[in-house]
Amino acid sequence: VVYNVPEVEEVVKKWSDLDHLNELVGANAMHDVQVSKDNHFMYWREVSIKKRKRFHFIPPTSYSEIKFVDWLKAAVTNHNKSLVNREHLYLRINGEHVGDPIFNELPFFNPIKSLFIVDPKEQRGINCRFGMKSVISECHYDGSRNYVAALGGMRRFILNHPDQCENLYLYSKGHPSARHSEIDWSKPDYAKFHRFAKAKSNEIITRPGDVLYLPTYWFHYIVSLNVNFQCNTRSGEEYGYDKYMEACGF
Repeated sequence: VVYNVPEVEEVVKKWSDLDHLNELVGANAMHDVQVSKDNHFMYWREVSIKKRKRFHFIPPTSYSEIKFVDWLKAAVTNHNKSLVNREHLYLRINGEHVGDPIFNELPFFNPIKSLFIVDPKEQRGINCRFGMKSVISECHYDGSRNYVAALGGMRRFILNHPDQCENLYLYSKGHPSARHSEIDWSKPDYAKFHRFAKAKSNEIITRPGDVLYLPTYWFHYIVSLNVNFQCNTRSGEEYGYDKYMEACGF
């Protein structure tokens, strides 16, 4: 975790002003939001009906659009509701190209070789996530190196080295949610997933201004501890962990 970066701290200060943040993302703009029946969120890709039947797959979330102010209102209101009565919305706003408002706001993530950008040619935009209290992003890995800047609120990250792959029971290649653990970490079934009890983890709670580095193939499970904002960017791959993933079938 990288601390005390002045450029990051400046954005944290700016984003504490919700009027500024609303203007930045567009007061009337509609943004992508994942919707879940509970507080668990898992990425999935669209596949054929045949593949859905093959994997007995039911999409864990749906997709919709929402204004930032409406998402924020729901996020704040959730604090006074029980978990079963809350809306579960996970907002995403991307900066796709240099010159986009998000890129202008986060100059430390511009495609220039730096501590945060290892290979500028391989950068693929900036992805900002806005989480409500109790939202969980299920355990998964990414295929590239990743820097995650906490710009508001707190998140709990549970991290696993790639050599723990076999203990995490990933969905197989071809599955709509491949790269993800199929275990519900909130209430793991140790009888079914007995090796999970042996999994070794690191843990960190990110606070505003922290920048977390996630190497290629490192697993991460994320819990939103309150209303929070984070942005991440990726810049190419590193290959030191390939042997662990290949041994695990990936």
